[in-house]
Amino acid sequence: MTDAALGASFRDPSGFVFEHDGVVYRQVNRTYAEDYDHLMNSGLYAELVENGLLLAHAEVTSPRSRMDEDDSHYKTLEPEQITFVSYPFEWCFSQLQDAALATLRIAQAALRYDMVLKDASAYNVQFLCGRPVFIDTLSFERHKEGAPWVAYRQFCQHFLAPLALAAHRDVRLLQLFRVYMDGVPLDLARSLLPIRAWLNPHLLLHIRIHANYQRRYEGDTDSASKIRPMRKQALQNLLTALASATKKLRWKAEGTEWADYYDGDSYDECASDHKRQVVGEFIDAIVPSEIWDLGANTGEYSRIAASRGIDTKAFDVDPACVDRNYVAVREAGETQLLPLLLDLTNPSPSIGWALAERDSIAERSSADAVMALALIHHIAISNNVPLRRIAEFFASLAEHLIIEFVPKSDAKVAILLSTREDIFPDYSENGFESAFGEVYVIESRIPVEGSERTLYRMRRRATSSA
Repeated sequence: MTDAALGASFRDPSGFVFEHDGVVYRQVNRTYAEDYDHLMNSGLYAELVENGLLLAHAEVTSPRSRMDEDDSHYKTLEPEQITFVSYPFEWCFSQLQDAALATLRIAQAALRYDMVLKDASAYNVQFLCGRPVFIDTLSFERHKEGAPWVAYRQFCQHFLAPLALAAHRDVRLLQLFRVYMDGVPLDLARSLLPIRAWLNPHLLLHIRIHANYQRRYEGDTDSASKIRPMRKQALQNLLTALASATKKLRWKAEGTEWADYYDGDSYDECASDHKRQVVGEFIDAIVPSEIWDLGANTGEYSRIAASRGIDTKAFDVDPACVDRNYVAVREAGETQLLPLLLDLTNPSPSIGWALAERDSIAERSSADAVMALALIHHIAISNNVPLRRIAEFFASLAEHLIIEFVPKSDAKVAILLSTREDIFPDYSENGFESAFGEVYVIESRIPVEGSERTLYRMRRRATSSA
């Protein structure tokens, strides 16, 4: 039996994405046939796939979606499968910037083949093997001489405005994506950007003046007639200018709470070596195909899993940590590690139409194992989350758990307690084992040499909710 369109794929009249027997397919509708054929026959598709900019697909004869009752079907595509979908509000600054530049490279390539990119949504980009890849095959259409770039506003809202806000105001403003799914409104960006931002002529034109134009002509049914024809060369110049503006935006990944966490850590070199050894042994005992490292910092322990060829997601709440981790992935050409931004006390929820367009982080989990190293004290003490609730959440993400217990006598915990009353009588090794033991079977327990910390390997009890 075939399924209906996926939650994020119902707005495009050109086609939709659906799932059948665990495999994701894309239907191309007859209304898009001419543009699709030009994409495939012109050489544009081949160039983009060869350069790693567009998700590859194969044309298949089946399945057919049951939404196809009006005979709208033209082609069924089986794209390269994506096991995990991330969202722009989970990306660091450098990821969003790389996604923006990839989108512009695709748009520039399309023009060479007499096509234009009609959608410039950040949600059309995913990170595969350490690089941004465009996933929407139906976002191309034949170029019409004189027509403006229909995706210009979307690019500015999804990429240029949030990047400018992060660079000139505060990187945390990237979280506006959780509220504004179609990107940051340009009038909001204009009001939040400082005066110095307007010294950049690109930002002045593409955000401030663009926002003013939107406000002036909003609701004007005759506004289309006021748009000057845009020749192909002018469109190429616009894409070049946007690329220049995007490249020049800078945010330095420093000055945040945990970016230098490992400096002056509780471990000496011997203890660090032993911790890495035990973590590696635990991973080898589990043999996961996918592992999530929660509170990964800059990814030191994530790379123990990734180096074994394991698909590894490295989550952290600190934008600087995630950015440093991603830049290291990019520079080293790592393919198994994906750094992402996640606040465990307020994880990514289900959002969008009918709460189904963007899945929650738990709904997207296909991990076999979760790692939570040097993390439990931050959640339990800094955020007052009971140990049992922490265990239940971890168990909802994966069957296996590698976790480190950090006692109150540890220097890092002492820092947390130095400015608040100790109201955590159950935060002890016995209390930890008792709470987690209700949800997990403790399969291994190894003290970290040269420290007071302990590493555990656990397996979710059969009665615990998956």
